Amino acid sequence: MAEKGSKKAKKAKKEKQSLSELLRVPDGGKRVDLGSYDARATPGAPEDKKAALAEIEQMGVRLADLQERLWAASTAGDRRRVLLILQGMDTSGKGGTVKHVIGLLNPSGCRIKAFKAPTPAELKHPFLWRIRQALPAPGEIAIFDRSHYEDVLIARVRGLAPRAELTRRYARINRFEQSLAQNDVTLIKCFLHLSYDEQRARLLERLDRPDKHWKFNPGDIDERELWPAYQEAYELALRRCATPRAPWYLIPADRKWYRNWAVSRLLLEHLEALDPQYPKADFDVEACRKRLLKGA
Repeated sequence: MAEKGSKKAKKAKKEKQSLSELLRVPDGGKRVDLGSYDARATPGAPEDKKAALAEIEQMGVRLADLQERLWAASTAGDRRRVLLILQGMDTSGKGGTVKHVIGLLNPSGCRIKAFKAPTPAELKHPFLWRIRQALPAPGEIAIFDRSHYEDVLIARVRGLAPRAELTRRYARINRFEQSLAQNDVTLIKCFLHLSYDEQRARLLERLDRPDKHWKFNPGDIDERELWPAYQEAYELALRRCATPRAPWYLIPADRKWYRNWAVSRLLLEHLEALDPQYPKADFDVEACRKRLLKGA
């Protein structure tokens, strides 16, 4: 009986856990071993893909309502905003996630930025300069497809910066993100965890389908050959830049439906925690109503 009671208690505790708790990477500089995470796992998900897709549709209504409230609150001086960061290997689904998540929101309150290789003009500035230009304004939700983490990921793998400089960049990133959190920016940093085999399948699909050729670059194969180095670089970034105010969330990304559900759910949980409210009218509502009815 005691064992059955223990199992029920564990099950109840798991059900009460938020997805943020389930997917959060441990902070405090603890080592992260990506090999220990199953990229096909579905922690916290509904019972199957069909149920998850139905829940995504339901979440869309709630997300749209909360986003409108956040935007409306900014007109009355509320400075809160949200920054959703998506990082992951090629084909992990950063662009696909943007498309699915943004489809649940009003584009007028969103800001989307895909970061490519720095331009010559951007290289004349510190690496965080171009990131600052794309930050959300009060009331906005910004989604970054890649981000400032490229400067400690590809820079490490390709040897674009000395190791001592990379160490300084981790510290600068932490200070930068801390300052964002202190200035009413809610950070949601998502690492889309893709498996080696799944990446090959997705790259082959791009080659097999003429309508996907535009998404393929022969350089993707060169990057794939550096898989172990990239895994190490991500492990370091997750370990060194997972902080209480700017945590990392590890999203198993082999199943696209789960990836989209999980990111949407994380965004919903954070918006619900903010609980933005419509501002109260700064005019006499009844007086305005009477004036309109009088002239009817």
